[in-house]
Amino acid sequence: MTARGDEAAGLPSISVVIPCRNDAELLAKCLASLGRQTHPPLEIIVVDNNSDDESAEVARRHGVRLVTEMMPGIPAAAAAGYDAAVGEIIARCDADCLLPTDWLQRIGLEFLQNPDLGALTGPGSFYGLPRFQGFLLSRLYMSSYFLAVGAAMAHFPLFGSNLAIRRSCWTADSPTVHRSDPEMHDDICLSLHLGLNYRIRYIGGLRVGMSARALHGRSQVRRRFRRAFHTLRTHWVAEPPWQRWQRRVMPASTKSAAT
Repeated sequence: MTARGDEAAGLPSISVVIPCRNDAELLAKCLASLGRQTHPPLEIIVVDNNSDDESAEVARRHGVRLVTEMMPGIPAAAAAGYDAAVGEIIARCDADCLLPTDWLQRIGLEFLQNPDLGALTGPGSFYGLPRFQGFLLSRLYMSSYFLAVGAAMAHFPLFGSNLAIRRSCWTADSPTVHRSDPEMHDDICLSLHLGLNYRIRYIGGLRVGMSARALHGRSQVRRRFRRAFHTLRTHWVAEPPWQRWQRRVMPASTKSAAT
């Protein structure tokens, strides 16, 4: 997708947030891909979450904004980055992501053309695997995530490696997110708080590259599933899935009559 000159001139400003812990080598590649964007970001914020490698030095060498978050866990690191962002839109990826050159341009156009859009997300494709294997595993992993988690929360979930939200939405809902629990899936938590108040759009063609390390070893897979269930259960105490679906599908007139 190529933006027309008049559209490109009106694109909203975008802050990119990258939570990072001990990912110096991958972070350098991620930042290089962000340096090739057709719509440059207003700022890139790397949130160093107690790294003991050269992650912070990599961020400094690339001239990006470095934020330090001492509270352990991706939820705390991501939230610290969102809090620090000054752009109209906050885009989020992970340190192991490789971003297509039009990633920010497409994000900017979506928000420009859809004023009611609160957040958007897209899938990822594993790199570092044989082509056919990578294709199959990427589709299986992504479809399982969006279908299963979406059914559990009654709307499309955000995917942490590839999401963007309006800063105004984050500012309004940030006090409710669980930033101090390192066992939370921060993207699922954020989705649960945003999804019934703002429109979230899934864009299948907005695809980013991501490391296949998430698939390395049964312990990694079990850990991801355990965190996902923990995040969902924590939120279901306040509002179980059937209530979320009821709130989503019940017409506004019916809600008013019921009250």
